[in-house]
Amino acid sequence: MGRYLIRRLLQAIPVLLGATILLYCLVFLLPGDPIQALAGEKRADPAIAALLREQYHLNDPLYMRYWYYISGVFTGDFGETYTGRQVSEIMSERFPVTLNLALIAFAVEALIGVVAGVFAALRRGKFLDNIVLISTLLLVAVPSFVLGNVLQLTLGVKWAVAPISYDAEDMTTLILPGVVLASASLAYIARLTRTSMMETMRADFVRTAVAKGLGRGRVIVRHALRNALIPIVTFLGVDLGALMGGAIITERLFNIPGIGGQLFQSVYLREGPVVVGIVTVLVLVYIFANLVVDLLYAVLDPRIRYA
Repeated sequence: MGRYLIRRLLQAIPVLLGATILLYCLVFLLPGDPIQALAGEKRADPAIAALLREQYHLNDPLYMRYWYYISGVFTGDFGETYTGRQVSEIMSERFPVTLNLALIAFAVEALIGVVAGVFAALRRGKFLDNIVLISTLLLVAVPSFVLGNVLQLTLGVKWAVAPISYDAEDMTTLILPGVVLASASLAYIARLTRTSMMETMRADFVRTAVAKGLGRGRVIVRHALRNALIPIVTFLGVDLGALMGGAIITERLFNIPGIGGQLFQSVYLREGPVVVGIVTVLVLVYIFANLVVDLLYAVLDPRIRYA
């Protein structure tokens, strides 16, 4: 297991380098002058603009600018904005908010999605199965901003059972945005769980467990569900990073000061260091989540071993 972990961590280095190189080129090869963007509609002072370009290495070749950036990343320095603010400071303010939102959405989609999928699989073709299929189809079809507005109007304004805007001192204000953020993934997980459970319930080892006289609950939980969770865990591992990176609409809808809104603002203002820094951390989240998923395979299925 130790050798496997070391090998996976070493494999993460070229993945990180490749992702950051591609991102850095996409961001900094865009047409336009980021220094002029600071001045808005007015023309930037030539002397100040030249000083800023020299300070932020904008006159250097792209590969040299990337080297300055990536060497700083490995020492914990993500650079600074063109206004002189540290990117790490911005991320330390924004990332905890988005992480809390993503974890709530992750818990909602994992719990409700798996439970709904299991019950639908056990009652295939019956009323509950049809309800799950119809509701998940609606969740996939309805855009998140439409669902968010509907829930804000009904639960927040009309019935007043949930807050409709974010409060940094009250974590319960993230529950409703978390449900909105998790809606589409919840539907996918429910359908994936349903399909995986139906396939597993027809497996030979499940029929053998039933023939040996084991209780229905033990057969479902200890044998069928445990093996059916492998593709679901794979989806959840990838989706954790997607929840953090795809929270732009939800954060703006509920006025949440997370990385989604910051990423949108930075792209609009052409703050390349902030965009690259945020996405670099998201890449690290993806790498870590996939590593955890691979390790969970061995827990769910004892036949899987990592030498």
